[in-house]
Amino acid sequence: MGFRRQIAPRVQLEGAELDRAMSGIGMSFAVAPEPYLAIEDVLFFASQLGMEKNDFRVLNVLCKWIDVHGARINVDRLTRLVESCAAHERTRAFWAAIGQWQRRQDRRFARLAKLRAERDRIDLFPGTDFQIHRRGEHPWFTGTCLRVAAGTLRDRASDVASPEQLARTHPVYRERVVQGPSCRADMWAALSLEPSLAAAELARRTYGSFASAWEVLRDWKLVRSKAAA
Repeated sequence: MGFRRQIAPRVQLEGAELDRAMSGIGMSFAVAPEPYLAIEDVLFFASQLGMEKNDFRVLNVLCKWIDVHGARINVDRLTRLVESCAAHERTRAFWAAIGQWQRRQDRRFARLAKLRAERDRIDLFPGTDFQIHRRGEHPWFTGTCLRVAAGTLRDRASDVASPEQLARTHPVYRERVVQGPSCRADMWAALSLEPSLAAAELARRTYGSFASAWEVLRDWKLVRSKAAA
Protein backbone atom coordinates (compact mmCIF):
# COMPACT_ATOMS: atom_id res chain seq x y z
CA MET A 1 0.00 0.00 0.00
CA GLY A 2 1.35 3.44 -0.95
CA PHE A 3 1.97 6.26 1.47
CA ARG A 4 -0.98 8.59 2.01
CA ARG A 5 -0.38 12.07 3.34
CA GLN A 6 -2.19 12.68 6.62
CA ILE A 7 -4.33 15.76 7.19
CA ALA A 8 -6.27 15.08 10.40
CA PRO A 9 -4.35 15.60 13.67
CA ARG A 10 -2.66 12.47 14.99
CA VAL A 11 -3.74 13.30 18.56
CA GLN A 12 -6.91 14.95 19.89
CA LEU A 13 -5.69 17.77 22.12
CA GLU A 14 -8.06 18.73 24.92
CA GLY A 15 -8.18 19.60 28.59
CA ALA A 16 -4.89 19.81 30.46
CA GLU A 17 -2.99 18.39 27.49
CA LEU A 18 -4.18 21.25 25.28
CA ASP A 19 -3.29 23.79 27.99
CA ARG A 20 0.27 22.42 28.15
CA ALA A 21 0.56 22.41 24.35
CA MET A 22 -0.66 26.02 24.13
CA SER A 23 1.82 27.02 26.80
CA GLY A 24 4.51 25.14 24.88
CA ILE A 25 4.05 27.27 21.77
CA GLY A 26 4.31 30.47 23.79
CA MET A 27 0.81 31.19 25.09
CA SER A 28 0.85 32.46 28.66
CA PHE A 29 -1.07 29.90 30.69
CA ALA A 30 -0.12 28.91 34.23
CA VAL A 31 0.77 25.31 33.40
CA ALA A 32 3.98 23.42 32.68
CA PRO A 33 4.70 23.90 28.94
CA GLU A 34 4.91 20.99 26.53
CA PRO A 35 6.60 22.21 23.31
CA TYR A 36 4.17 20.36 21.04
CA LEU A 37 5.77 20.09 17.59
CA ALA A 38 2.62 20.31 15.43
CA ILE A 39 1.97 24.04 15.88
CA GLU A 40 -1.06 24.12 13.57
CA ASP A 41 -2.76 21.31 15.52
CA VAL A 42 -2.47 23.39 18.69
CA LEU A 43 -3.91 26.46 16.97
CA PHE A 44 -6.78 24.43 15.51
CA PHE A 45 -7.82 22.79 18.78
CA ALA A 46 -7.49 26.12 20.60
CA SER A 47 -9.86 27.70 18.07
CA GLN A 48 -12.40 24.92 18.55
CA LEU A 49 -12.34 25.43 22.29
CA GLY A 50 -12.61 29.19 21.95
CA MET A 51 -15.38 29.31 19.36
CA GLU A 52 -17.47 26.25 20.22
CA LYS A 53 -17.19 26.53 24.01
CA ASN A 54 -17.03 30.35 24.13
CA ASP A 55 -13.74 30.19 26.01
CA PHE A 56 -12.54 33.79 25.92
CA ARG A 57 -9.54 32.88 28.07
CA VAL A 58 -8.26 30.97 25.04
CA LEU A 59 -9.52 33.30 22.30
CA ASN A 60 -7.75 36.31 23.82
CA VAL A 61 -4.37 34.58 23.80
CA LEU A 62 -4.90 32.72 20.50
CA CYS A 63 -5.64 35.91 18.58
CA LYS A 64 -2.66 37.72 20.12
CA TRP A 65 -0.44 34.73 19.24
CA ILE A 66 -1.56 34.99 15.61
CA ASP A 67 -0.97 38.75 15.68
CA VAL A 68 2.63 38.24 16.85
CA HIS A 69 3.57 34.95 15.18
CA GLY A 70 1.43 34.82 12.02
CA ALA A 71 4.50 34.89 9.77
CA ARG A 72 5.66 31.56 11.27
CA ILE A 73 2.41 29.67 10.62
CA ASN A 74 2.48 26.98 7.95
CA VAL A 75 -0.61 28.40 6.27
CA ASP A 76 -0.94 25.63 3.69
CA ARG A 77 -1.02 22.99 6.44
CA LEU A 78 -3.45 25.06 8.53
CA THR A 79 -5.79 25.62 5.58
CA ARG A 80 -5.90 21.91 4.71
CA LEU A 81 -6.61 21.13 8.35
CA VAL A 82 -9.48 23.60 8.65
CA GLU A 83 -10.98 22.59 5.29
CA SER A 84 -10.97 18.91 6.20
CA CYS A 85 -11.60 18.86 9.95
CA ALA A 86 -13.54 21.95 11.01
CA ALA A 87 -17.09 20.62 11.02
CA HIS A 88 -18.45 23.42 13.21
CA GLU A 89 -19.55 26.61 11.41
CA ARG A 90 -18.13 28.90 14.07
CA THR A 91 -14.65 27.38 13.88
CA ARG A 92 -14.59 27.68 10.09
CA ALA A 93 -15.82 31.28 10.33
CA PHE A 94 -13.09 32.09 12.84
CA TRP A 95 -10.36 30.85 10.52
CA ALA A 96 -11.87 32.54 7.50
CA ALA A 97 -11.82 35.79 9.48
CA ILE A 98 -8.22 35.17 10.52
CA GLY A 99 -7.37 34.69 6.85
CA GLN A 100 -9.14 37.92 5.91
CA TRP A 101 -7.29 39.79 8.66
CA GLN A 102 -3.85 38.35 7.97
CA ARG A 103 -4.23 38.55 4.19
CA ARG A 104 -3.81 42.32 4.51
CA GLN A 105 -0.08 41.81 5.06
CA ASP A 106 0.53 38.19 4.04
CA ARG A 107 -0.90 36.79 0.81
CA ARG A 108 -0.36 33.20 1.97
CA PHE A 109 -3.64 33.55 3.91
CA ALA A 110 -5.74 34.24 0.78
CA ARG A 111 -7.02 30.66 0.45
CA LEU A 112 -7.96 30.48 4.12
CA ALA A 113 -9.84 33.77 3.73
CA LYS A 114 -12.04 32.21 1.04
CA LEU A 115 -13.60 29.69 3.42
CA ARG A 116 -16.36 32.21 4.10
CA ALA A 117 -17.33 35.44 2.34
CA GLU A 118 -16.66 38.69 4.22
CA ARG A 119 -20.30 39.72 3.79
CA ASP A 120 -21.57 36.47 5.39
CA ARG A 121 -20.93 37.70 8.92
CA ILE A 122 -21.56 36.09 12.28
CA ASP A 123 -21.24 37.58 15.77
CA LEU A 124 -18.58 36.47 18.20
CA PHE A 125 -21.22 36.31 20.93
CA PRO A 126 -24.85 37.47 21.50
CA GLY A 127 -25.07 41.21 22.05
CA THR A 128 -22.21 42.02 19.69
CA ASP A 129 -24.40 44.37 17.63
CA PHE A 130 -25.15 46.54 20.66
CA GLN A 131 -21.48 46.64 21.67
CA ILE A 132 -20.35 47.57 18.15
CA HIS A 133 -22.80 50.47 18.09
CA ARG A 134 -21.31 51.68 21.37
CA ARG A 135 -17.58 51.08 20.78
CA GLY A 136 -17.03 50.14 17.14
CA GLU A 137 -15.34 47.00 15.82
CA HIS A 138 -12.09 45.42 16.89
CA PRO A 139 -9.44 46.48 14.34
CA TRP A 140 -8.24 42.91 13.81
CA PHE A 141 -11.66 41.79 12.56
CA THR A 142 -13.05 44.92 10.90
CA GLY A 143 -14.27 43.95 7.44
CA THR A 144 -14.04 40.21 8.08
CA CYS A 145 -16.80 37.61 8.38
CA LEU A 146 -16.54 37.70 12.20
CA ARG A 147 -18.09 40.65 14.03
CA VAL A 148 -16.10 41.47 17.17
CA ALA A 149 -16.71 44.60 19.23
CA ALA A 150 -13.74 46.74 20.24
CA GLY A 151 -12.56 45.83 23.72
CA THR A 152 -13.96 42.29 23.57
CA LEU A 153 -10.56 40.70 22.93
CA ARG A 154 -7.56 42.16 24.71
CA ASP A 155 -4.39 43.12 22.88
CA ARG A 156 -1.68 42.51 25.48
CA ALA A 157 1.92 41.69 24.56
CA SER A 158 2.52 39.74 27.77
CA ASP A 159 -0.09 37.15 26.74
CA VAL A 160 2.41 35.45 24.41
CA ALA A 161 6.13 34.81 24.18
CA SER A 162 8.13 37.03 21.86
CA PRO A 163 9.58 35.54 18.64
CA GLU A 164 13.03 35.62 20.27
CA GLN A 165 11.80 33.72 23.32
CA LEU A 166 9.92 31.12 21.29
CA ALA A 167 12.86 30.54 18.95
CA ARG A 168 14.91 29.56 22.00
CA THR A 169 12.38 27.10 23.44
CA HIS A 170 10.47 25.52 20.53
CA PRO A 171 12.51 23.47 18.01
CA VAL A 172 9.98 23.66 15.15
CA TYR A 173 9.48 27.41 15.54
CA ARG A 174 13.26 27.91 15.59
CA GLU A 175 13.68 25.92 12.36
CA ARG A 176 10.86 27.86 10.73
CA VAL A 177 12.75 31.07 11.49
CA VAL A 178 15.75 29.61 9.66
CA GLN A 179 14.04 27.87 6.72
CA GLY A 180 10.60 29.46 6.56
CA PRO A 181 7.28 27.94 7.72
CA SER A 182 7.13 24.69 5.79
CA CYS A 183 6.95 20.92 6.22
CA ARG A 184 10.65 20.81 5.38
CA ALA A 185 11.49 22.97 8.40
CA ASP A 186 9.30 20.78 10.62
CA MET A 187 10.99 17.64 9.31
CA TRP A 188 14.43 19.07 9.98
CA ALA A 189 13.40 19.92 13.55
CA ALA A 190 11.98 16.42 14.06
CA LEU A 191 15.25 14.86 12.89
CA SER A 192 17.23 17.08 15.23
CA LEU A 193 15.25 15.51 18.08
CA GLU A 194 15.16 11.94 16.74
CA PRO A 195 17.76 11.33 14.00
CA SER A 196 16.78 7.67 13.57
CA LEU A 197 13.35 8.42 12.04
CA ALA A 198 12.62 6.67 8.76
CA ALA A 199 11.16 8.67 5.87
CA ALA A 200 7.59 7.34 6.21
CA GLU A 201 7.43 8.03 9.95
CA LEU A 202 9.01 11.45 9.45
CA ALA A 203 6.31 12.31 6.90
CA ARG A 204 3.53 11.10 9.22
CA ARG A 205 4.75 13.08 12.20
CA THR A 206 5.03 16.31 10.23
CA TYR A 207 1.99 15.83 7.96
CA GLY A 208 4.21 16.03 4.90
CA SER A 209 4.63 13.96 1.77
CA PHE A 210 6.87 10.91 1.56
CA ALA A 211 8.87 12.55 -1.25
CA SER A 212 9.62 15.61 0.89
CA ALA A 213 10.55 13.44 3.86
CA TRP A 214 12.90 11.34 1.72
CA GLU A 215 14.64 14.47 0.40
CA VAL A 216 14.99 16.00 3.87
CA LEU A 217 16.36 12.76 5.26
CA ARG A 218 18.87 12.59 2.41
CA ASP A 219 20.01 16.16 3.06
CA TRP A 220 20.11 15.59 6.82
CA LYS A 221 22.41 12.59 6.38
CA LEU A 222 24.60 14.58 3.99
CA VAL A 223 25.02 17.42 6.48
CA ARG A 224 25.65 14.99 9.35
CA SER A 225 28.29 13.10 7.36
CA LYS A 226 30.11 16.33 6.50
CA ALA A 227 30.00 17.44 10.13
CA ALA A 228 31.46 14.12 11.27
CA ALA A 229 34.31 14.22 8.72
